[in-house]
Amino acid sequence: MIRMRARLLVLHVLVVTMLVVLAGRLWQVQVVRGQEFVTRATETRTRAVIVPAVRGQILDSSGRPLVRNKTALVVSVDRTILSRMPDGGVEVLRKLSKVLGKPVPDLQQRITPCGPGIRKPCWTGSPYQPVPLDEKVDTREALQILERQEEFPGVTAEIHSVRQYPGGRAGAQMLGYLQPVTEAELEEREGLKASFSGVDLAGRDGLEYVYDDALRGKSGLRRVQVDRMGKALGLEEQVTPVPGDHLVTSIDSRIQAVVEKALGKAMKSAPAADGGAGVVLDARTGRVVALASAPGYDPAIWGGGISARGYQWLLSEKSGKPLVSRAINGQFAPGSTFKISSVASMLRAGYPLNGTYSCPGSVAVGGRAFNNFRGIPLGTLTLHTALVKSCDTIFYRAAYEQYLKDGGRTPKKAPKEVFANTARAFGFGRPTGVDLPGESGGRIPDRAWKKDLWNRTSAVTCERSRKGYPEEKDRSRAEFLKRLALENCTEGFLLRPGDSANFSIGQGDVLVTPMQLARAYMALVSDGKVRSPRIGWAQVRPDGKVVKTIPVPVVGKLPISEKERRYIKNALSQVAADGTAAGAFAGFPMDKIRIGGKTGTAEVWGKQDTSWFASFAPTRNPQYVVVVMVSQGGMGAQTAAPAVREIYEGIYGIKRQAAVPGGRLTTRLPTFAPDGTVAGG
Repeated sequence: MIRMRARLLVLHVLVVTMLVVLAGRLWQVQVVRGQEFVTRATETRTRAVIVPAVRGQILDSSGRPLVRNKTALVVSVDRTILSRMPDGGVEVLRKLSKVLGKPVPDLQQRITPCGPGIRKPCWTGSPYQPVPLDEKVDTREALQILERQEEFPGVTAEIHSVRQYPGGRAGAQMLGYLQPVTEAELEEREGLKASFSGVDLAGRDGLEYVYDDALRGKSGLRRVQVDRMGKALGLEEQVTPVPGDHLVTSIDSRIQAVVEKALGKAMKSAPAADGGAGVVLDARTGRVVALASAPGYDPAIWGGGISARGYQWLLSEKSGKPLVSRAINGQFAPGSTFKISSVASMLRAGYPLNGTYSCPGSVAVGGRAFNNFRGIPLGTLTLHTALVKSCDTIFYRAAYEQYLKDGGRTPKKAPKEVFANTARAFGFGRPTGVDLPGESGGRIPDRAWKKDLWNRTSAVTCERSRKGYPEEKDRSRAEFLKRLALENCTEGFLLRPGDSANFSIGQGDVLVTPMQLARAYMALVSDGKVRSPRIGWAQVRPDGKVVKTIPVPVVGKLPISEKERRYIKNALSQVAADGTAAGAFAGFPMDKIRIGGKTGTAEVWGKQDTSWFASFAPTRNPQYVVVVMVSQGGMGAQTAAPAVREIYEGIYGIKRQAAVPGGRLTTRLPTFAPDGTVAGG
């Protein structure tokens, strides 16, 4: 009996203890941490869904769309609904596969959340955000889904906004494209992570990238109430998205079309041509009027996502790397178009502006003969005529003389390097700063560059000088390369006499981009100021209000006087009429529109020459600077100059309708109606 009572007492104590503990726990949960758990419960019942804004358009200088939005039927899938199905939604995806013509594994991959080890394409957005599977659905396919909704639970076909390119392939590299946001971008780009919806795209190249923040606008927000299973119960809050600003550019779409056509024709006229570029600048403002690169591609390829195979094609040698802009990324020897810098270098070095100079068929530089074009002597010339007739030997001799003054192979402690420093003052050897990403800087080789190159490459070249080039099938070429490797191994750190001679005519190690050359000519024929070209002109709200205009900064000044600048310009004004480009411009109405410029034919080892023509018009008060380059296009007068002629004929309406009536570019931003449409220019 006593034992029984003891057991009951212990049991009572245990029960009381448990009740005390439970009461304490309830007090802690309900009183001490009550508000915390209420907040957590509320959070678990609310899901935030970011609503992407309508992206702003990219417009030309008169308000014509270069990139616009169009409505398209987009099929999306709610992966949360599919995941609750017994088979994980496989049957729904199988039916959807038949409608869209896409394999089930591809559809499953697209709705799979991204993570470690998950290959793309995968889903980076919220599980409560519909996953777009196809942005190119036609009405028939959409109706199959909408009219049989019971067979397609969680699948919708809705009208969305997608990018459209009215000009087709025109300016594709300049305009850029959109792609899904990567994890790296979310971390690197301030403000992007906070507004990222998981479905909106970000600019990946060109203007779409540079002006992405303004074009993208501000995303909206929907707060959706869900039960503990994640099922949506209703809308709690909604913030309307703010559309992105329009970007008005200085591009004239009519001139852009003319340049694209002329460049394409030039490429076809040269059987070996593998790339080309056309640049048109407004000489009075420094703005870009047209920018073309060949080969090109249709930017619509990015719509709905691009395959890995398609992306590799854009970067492959076989396709000519159409994703790369030759206008700002292509680096080529400029040939005689570079002589504007060399004349300026001679003037800075003290050579008389109105002096006369011998132009023999050949000159000796460091014990080696350097020939004029085809070895033809041109007699005694002024610098004016040297530019018009494109004499080489005058510049060879001057550059070699300055090389010797700097100490030759044993340079002075502080060599002047007049030719290299003058070229830099013209803007060569560094990016122009144009508002496009990834611009190349070109190359101006000097003594420091030679030494740095040798430090980086001597180990390889010295090994090649010993082992040779057994993989080279052409034995004579293999022997030449071996001798060259030995020379570079033993004295590659020295600037040699031949380097100075080649530099003076834009050959050897000199490299420029078409944009750099156009910028230099623009400074020469306008006011002597070196500008950083701009494509963007203004950001404009959808209601037409100008947010801001984009200035063209002055970044330098040519190192020559006004008199010297005009002298060079006047010489160039004769090239198309009486000089090396006279054949290409035969019959052109110079009495109405006088064209100035300079041909360039740059030799490339193992390839055809690079064809150049850098020009400006009208010569008295230039409005345009036009540069055309065709890689492996042959002589400048043969391929590039005829293309430039065709561009001017298109602009001014010679034998055809004028792209720009009177040849005058617009100086005012387009005006917009209250609904955002262009009201006038």
